Amino acid sequence: MVANTCDLLIIGGGIVGLATARSLLQSRPQTHLVVLEKERSLAQHQTGRNSGVIHSGLYYRPGSLKAKTCRQGYDQLLAFCQTEGVAHDICGKVVVATRTEELPRLEDLYNRGIANGLEGLHFLSPEQIREIEPHCVGLQGLRVPQTGIVDYRAVAEKYAEKLAIAGAEVVTGERVERIIPELAGVTVETNRGRWWAKTVVVCGGLQSDRLARQTEPNLPLRIVPFRGEYYELKPEAQGMIRHLIYPVPDPAFPFLGVHFTRMIGGGVECGPNAVLALGREAYHKTDVNLLDAWETLTWPGFQRVALKYWRSGLGEMYRSLSKGAFVRALQQLVPDIRAEHLSQGGAGIRAQACDLHGQLLDDFDLRGRDRVLHVCNAPSPAATASLAIGQILAERALERLE
Repeated sequence: MVANTCDLLIIGGGIVGLATARSLLQSRPQTHLVVLEKERSLAQHQTGRNSGVIHSGLYYRPGSLKAKTCRQGYDQLLAFCQTEGVAHDICGKVVVATRTEELPRLEDLYNRGIANGLEGLHFLSPEQIREIEPHCVGLQGLRVPQTGIVDYRAVAEKYAEKLAIAGAEVVTGERVERIIPELAGVTVETNRGRWWAKTVVVCGGLQSDRLARQTEPNLPLRIVPFRGEYYELKPEAQGMIRHLIYPVPDPAFPFLGVHFTRMIGGGVECGPNAVLALGREAYHKTDVNLLDAWETLTWPGFQRVALKYWRSGLGEMYRSLSKGAFVRALQQLVPDIRAEHLSQGGAGIRAQACDLHGQLLDDFDLRGRDRVLHVCNAPSPAATASLAIGQILAERALERLE
């Protein structure tokens, strides 16, 4: 079978893959670049199913790749949205401590935000919290004015539009099955044929570890899928939320807790929780993929996570099964919320990498071997940071191409 050829092949049509392709063509416009996406349309998984928050860089360890790329990507994303007319709103958010033991963690968040270059951070008294969010209660709040909202599917579609203008090919409905490094390039076999490229960048999201094992069989991590389930406020209750309201996160987990998020298209989302999904694309509670579930449950790293955090895991499962429990979690921030205010919303799956030692990776993981680059861990804030991550990957890919 004759292979299609190109200079650079991007595997994955989510926001990180598209941003990488854009950066590559900006740096080297004459490059013959192709993006392969297994779904029939782009941005179908993490990109199109997240809460749409433009993260400011508050949570991430100073000096980490997350912190650096989030801050850089934030500025780049806003500039892109303004130039291209993508609707967005820098509405700000409030992080609220509702228990005494959360107060030191709220101060730690403030210090991280200052170290990461955030502007305008300030603490709020209970009265000041209510001035901003009249239905919210807490012992102390932290105002984060640089947080915003956007539709990341719309951002990804605009990236793709710019790629088409620049001459890139975006091929959908083509699933990668094998990646075979060679001396002068890389052969990629798909369900529809073969491709040959001088360099390949893999932005596989939920399938990233499986694709990485094609070239690194002893990859020391696996993707553990966590389903985030949302409710939405009914129209009569949406006025209770003016901006974004977050709890103080548990430092043991890379999740931010159940929160309230205004959406750029209107409405308010409540959530998400973080439940182990029995499939990498198991968006409904009843969805099960036996292969995915087996790989997760038999991974030694996940078994260590489960032993360490089983209580928290059971709490997340209980909130998933019980609307009343979910409502009680929301009421810690906004006591006036009632079950009748909520309607069922959507769900997303977070591709969270877990290592052999039972650590849920806290930072992005970008790795490469020979002519293949892999993005092995890029959960939130990867959408905010997409243009900055894309620049890093583009630079590394172009080094290999040259």
